[in-house]
Amino acid sequence: MKQNHRTNEPLAAVRHPRLILAAAAFAALAAAVFALHPPATHAAQAKGAVVSTAKTSLGRIIVKSNGRTLYMFGKDRNGKSACSGQCATFWPPLTTSGKPRVTSGARAALVGTTKRADGRLQVTYNHHPLYTFVKDTKAGQTNGEGVNAFGATWDAVSPSGAKVQKPNAPSQGGGGGYGP
Repeated sequence: MKQNHRTNEPLAAVRHPRLILAAAAFAALAAAVFALHPPATHAAQAKGAVVSTAKTSLGRIIVKSNGRTLYMFGKDRNGKSACSGQCATFWPPLTTSGKPRVTSGARAALVGTTKRADGRLQVTYNHHPLYTFVKDTKAGQTNGEGVNAFGATWDAVSPSGAKVQKPNAPSQGGGGGYGP
């Protein structure tokens, strides 16, 4: 009578440590290849930050994909950011890892990038580097409009690429034709 001998697979692996090392090396190499060169998909094309527009109390302005207001900094010159360190903590730059895209009223011809001192790409609109504001916690908030901080004024950006001016409160005592 023949006996049925089964190979104990874990024991077989111990007998062949080179096989284990080769399999581990192959798995690591495959993981590295896919990490460095992911398969081409539509998601790979969507790495770029998205700039859009939204209607707010300031009128129609430029926002990022989650609806948060985008600002320009009055101290920026020649398309380069003048906001880093503590400034960038309060006014985080809109960075991108791919070509920025536009939707809903933003103009593709006005979108670009500039290289920050730390090497990251910051999205620009009409050559103005774009930032968010930490005190804007919800879509549509414009708490940073007109704030003077870090040496200049911060303004929301219009779809044409110009700064938006906060509407002034009605003046008292003039122009109404009433009173002395």
